[in-house]
Amino acid sequence: MPPMPPITQALLLLNVAAFCIDYFLGPWFTKLLALWPLGHGFLPWQIVTYAFLHGSVGHLFFNMLGLWMFGAELERLWGPKRFIQFYGASVLTAAATQLVMTSLTGSIYPTVGASGGLFGLLLAFGMTFPDRIIMPLFPPIPMKAKIFVALYGGLELFLGFTNSSSGVAHFAHLGGMLGGFLVLRYWSGKPPFGGSSGGSSGGRLR
Repeated sequence: MPPMPPITQALLLLNVAAFCIDYFLGPWFTKLLALWPLGHGFLPWQIVTYAFLHGSVGHLFFNMLGLWMFGAELERLWGPKRFIQFYGASVLTAAATQLVMTSLTGSIYPTVGASGGLFGLLLAFGMTFPDRIIMPLFPPIPMKAKIFVALYGGLELFLGFTNSSSGVAHFAHLGGMLGGFLVLRYWSGKPPFGGSSGGSSGGRLR
């Protein structure tokens, strides 16, 4: 197993540290750093800090497992700078999507978790290694990465419209995928970014 690249390792450690701090400080920490709806405790830095908080050990474990599975290989491919740019864009678009959805639905509850960034990485992995065979935990059936991404994206869209009371931010996950998709398009100089400096100068994935 190759060494874990630095940004992936740092993200894992920061998420675990934030979970431990949150456990001991309780509601005060969540109130300050979770992503609250506009007008219900929202503060600007929460569009980033929410991605380091998790609601349970299971929530943390599965997100960090996904970050390790998909993020480490993408960081080795892209390098630390591009990786953190991509992950950050996915986290921000997930936050923006969730803020829009909570405004539309009138929700007053906060959002936590690295899932938005993780879903961006998942999309990138499926687009970069479409024929790679992976074995997801649920369901435990080997499948190509592109099939896995399509199934999860479709499931999130379906659940977003049919299971809005579950407490899971399905549209934030989709927002993370959208942000990741747009970054990949920008790097490759494809519409809607065709002809931009980002696409013409070193925009290819490495």
